[in-house]
Amino acid sequence: MRLRALLETEALGLRLLGGEDELDRGVRGVMTTDLRDPSRYLSGGELVLTGLAWRHSAEDSEPFVRILAGAGVAGLAAGEAELGNIPGDLVKACSRHRLPLFAVNESVAFATITEYVVRQVSGERAGDLAAVVDRHRRLMTSGPAGGGPDVVLDLLGSDLDLRAWVLSPTGRQIAGAGDPLPGPVSATLAGEHLAATRTGRRGPHRATVGGATYSLFPIRNTGRGAAPASRDVRESVLSDWLLAVEADAGDWPAARLDLLQGVTQLIAVERDRREAARTVRRRLAQEVLELVQTSAAPAEIAARLRVAAPVLLPGLGTAPHWQVVVARVEWEQDEAAGAAIEAGPVAQSLLEEILVDPTAEGADSGDRIAVAHTGDEAIALVPLPALPVDPEGPDVESTEAGLHADALLGSVRDPLSAGLDGDGRLTLGVSAAVSSAEGLRGALEEARHARRVAAARPGRVCAAGHHELASHVLLLPFVPDDVRRAFTARLLDPLRDYDRRHRAELIPTLEAFLDCDGSWTRCATRLHLHVNTLRYRVGRIEQLTSRDLSRLEDKLDFFLALRMS
Repeated sequence: MRLRALLETEALGLRLLGGEDELDRGVRGVMTTDLRDPSRYLSGGELVLTGLAWRHSAEDSEPFVRILAGAGVAGLAAGEAELGNIPGDLVKACSRHRLPLFAVNESVAFATITEYVVRQVSGERAGDLAAVVDRHRRLMTSGPAGGGPDVVLDLLGSDLDLRAWVLSPTGRQIAGAGDPLPGPVSATLAGEHLAATRTGRRGPHRATVGGATYSLFPIRNTGRGAAPASRDVRESVLSDWLLAVEADAGDWPAARLDLLQGVTQLIAVERDRREAARTVRRRLAQEVLELVQTSAAPAEIAARLRVAAPVLLPGLGTAPHWQVVVARVEWEQDEAAGAAIEAGPVAQSLLEEILVDPTAEGADSGDRIAVAHTGDEAIALVPLPALPVDPEGPDVESTEAGLHADALLGSVRDPLSAGLDGDGRLTLGVSAAVSSAEGLRGALEEARHARRVAAARPGRVCAAGHHELASHVLLLPFVPDDVRRAFTARLLDPLRDYDRRHRAELIPTLEAFLDCDGSWTRCATRLHLHVNTLRYRVGRIEQLTSRDLSRLEDKLDFFLALRMS
């Protein structure tokens, strides 16, 4: 109820002495006191009734009113039975602190006011509870089966005046009522949610972006295959949706929090439905992958692609062109956590999310990617519409068409880095587009090579494309580990041992010398050395390794050894 309602109730006989602009304050209870400091008994929103027994002089009014204002009370009602007219010092103090002040006629008992307020507040709370129950009922009948998450979010807006959006772990908007969130805001909220989830804190999580406060509620996967509560959070953190509500849920009553939890459960049903719809596409991808990896006849692979095309690109009519994307999620093993995480399904779910076209119209039209997983690796078969042919190429399309590695990670790098935290990595490789079944095996190998190139780079989230494979960096990831170790040890171990004993910095000198293409002057300047000192160090390197840094072959050996070390 509002203070205004008390003033308008003639039976209470209240007279307003100040605070007319504050009469829309809500009243959540009533308290009678004559203590000089009643703060320990106040929680905010009360109408305080006092007989002024605490006031012995005019100086007492200011501290008393300051205490009430600091506690957030709705208003003060002072009885006239003890002193007659309400003292002017109390009126002025209430005016200074913007605290509404009422005079209670001596003919009206405080018990009458108390009974009236309690009855009104209790009735409103009962009405609120009934409204919560009714909203639950309406949400259940308006859930995914009755129109999808947008209907549920519309109901939150109309009934509770709450703006809300459903976001994927990368910040892609899945559903929302009203205006969509700006892309940077969505990505930031997703990152905040993933970071908070990795810490193990229970939702809702609170985030402030652009001056607005949001409460983030996790939407758990509840269908078949959902990770049990006892499993490592890393197995689901990169696949679960979240509900972002533009409000601070920190001071919400339990009933409203329960209502929002019910909303997340309804949306989880829709998430499970979409997950089930991916089953056919996953099976198609798995079948094609098995045919490619077992070197099946191109005609058999082409027949399977013809089956997959209508499912992935309805209305296409003919077999599309294809690209292959390979992803791998790797976690540092935590001995305390026990068994290692099964990374293949995590990479599969994440790759499906990354490859969804956010500009496609319709709930599922942007979700037409077939992704399989084998071991810890996820492999996506991406259909493309007809591509412009490169006249300079023999049988492939323009290398500028189709998916590009950097573009795939442009808007998702920050939120995914938050979800991977300090112990996980995501690496992607993207092949060129191919137009025939014969080219699919090569595309798969090309994507795998590109992913290894990405894995050799620093950072939590890295990708590489087919255009980056025309370089020596393509060869390095495929050298067997034992060969790499033997090669680098033979060339670099003598230098490392010498550096440990003498602090001679031969390894940094060698790196700088090669990076400066063997220029004595430029290398000496970079290292802030005299040229004679640099010549001495290079001579020591040649002596320890029996190599000659004036020869191209020896320079190349050192260059590769440093890259592989």
